Amino acid sequence: MSDLWFKRKLYGWGWTPVTWQGWLTIGVWFVVVMTFALTIDESSPPREVFFTFLMPITFVTLALIRVCYAKGEPPRWQWGEDLGDPK
Repeated sequence: MSDLWFKRKLYGWGWTPVTWQGWLTIGVWFVVVMTFALTIDESSPPREVFFTFLMPITFVTLALIRVCYAKGEPPRWQWGEDLGDPK
C-alpha cells in the first residue's frame, strides 16, 4: 500500500486526500480554522483580527501545504487524465 496521503488533483493544481490520514489532516485544519474564526466578532478591532485570525490561519495553512508536499504526489498543473505522449 502506498504511503501517500494526498494525490494530485485531476483538474487544476494541488492535492486531494485519499487516505484516512489525509482526511484527518484536512479535518484538523478545518477545526483549527473554525476555532480561530470564532474568536472574532463585529466589534473586534482590525489589529485583533490580524493577530487572532489572519496570522494564525496563515501559519496553519502553510503547515497544511507543507504536510501535503511531504505526504503527497508532486503537484503540477493538469487538466484530466494523463494520456501520455501522443506520437
